[in-house]
Amino acid sequence: MILKKFLKQDYSDFGILLLRLSFGGMIFLHGLGKLFDLISGKPGFPDPIGLGSAASLFLVTFAEFGCAILLVIGLFTRFALIPLIFTMVIVVFVHEAHLEIGDKEPPVLFMLAFTGLFITGPGKYSMDYRIFK
Repeated sequence: MILKKFLKQDYSDFGILLLRLSFGGMIFLHGLGKLFDLISGKPGFPDPIGLGSAASLFLVTFAEFGCAILLVIGLFTRFALIPLIFTMVIVVFVHEAHLEIGDKEPPVLFMLAFTGLFITGPGKYSMDYRIFK
């Protein structure tokens, strides 16, 4: 009886929340280091698409720090995911293109999770849901 009830329940919104918090939180921590690099003016950030090292660092910091905050709280979620997906696409297919797929597993997983979240949307446990229903 309990198992049947459990299997019939829809926990998808909780699953989406878990994905937003976990992947958003992890990329936020990754972006926090880049924020410190940006503030300190640390030179030598990779420039895989020819925008310049400083511009590349700024854009990646915007995505991995700023958009990660929006993802975690679920505010403007799909818009916040666009820079995150774009960043991971550049990492996977340009910056680390020379590596085997197993050697670039983290950015591939981030890219897939962000793409999945873009498709599903933020879920019921988000600011987007509360504001825009």
